[in-house]
Amino acid sequence: MKNSIQHIFFDLDHTLWDFEKNSQLAFARIFDANYPHVQLDDFIAAYMPINKACWELYQVDQMSHDELRYQRLKQSFDAMSVTISDAEIDQIAIDYIHYLPEFNHLFEGVHEVLDYLQTKYHLHVITNGFAQVQYRKMDQSKLTPYFKTITNSEMAGAKKPNPIIFEHALQVAEAQKSNSVMIGDSFEADVKGALDFGMQAVFFNPFQEEVSSTICQINQLVDLKNIF
Repeated sequence: MKNSIQHIFFDLDHTLWDFEKNSQLAFARIFDANYPHVQLDDFIAAYMPINKACWELYQVDQMSHDELRYQRLKQSFDAMSVTISDAEIDQIAIDYIHYLPEFNHLFEGVHEVLDYLQTKYHLHVITNGFAQVQYRKMDQSKLTPYFKTITNSEMAGAKKPNPIIFEHALQVAEAQKSNSVMIGDSFEADVKGALDFGMQAVFFNPFQEEVSSTICQINQLVDLKNIF
């Protein structure tokens, strides 16, 4: 892989940017100020799998942007048997998007790996996240300078694993399938999506999910230095 690669494409959330930790901090600020009766740990325990399920529907166009923002909160409160109005959910959704980029914990080794890779490769991002929020996350966590291009699903008109977003990203980056690799935490969206498109892929697999031995995978980001 090393000899053929010139362009490395990264996913953002759950790969470089620690979505779980930053989400918890954003919700803590919201609940402390407005809903002190809501137990944060119980909410996060409900929210994380629900949010993941909603995103999986969103990325295959079975849930809209607005439905995602509403349903992941509504279903989480319902799971806790907490009664909350639609107006309150809408406001929490607005506050969450506002506060989320203010917390910018990254996965261990992110800057070390990017410092290493940027001297040898052209680095890019492909994300299904909402454009305005993703740009703020990257700017405030000092990730933006590492990347030559940032492709999001809104500009591409499609979400990973749709091949359209990979094609768009390659065009913007002036890259080819044969000299590009995708790195991400979602097996379906990032890894299978890239492989089906014809790119190489590396699965960031910190939870050691079982996958085929033919899949190139890492458990921590610093392991990329052994590949590239």
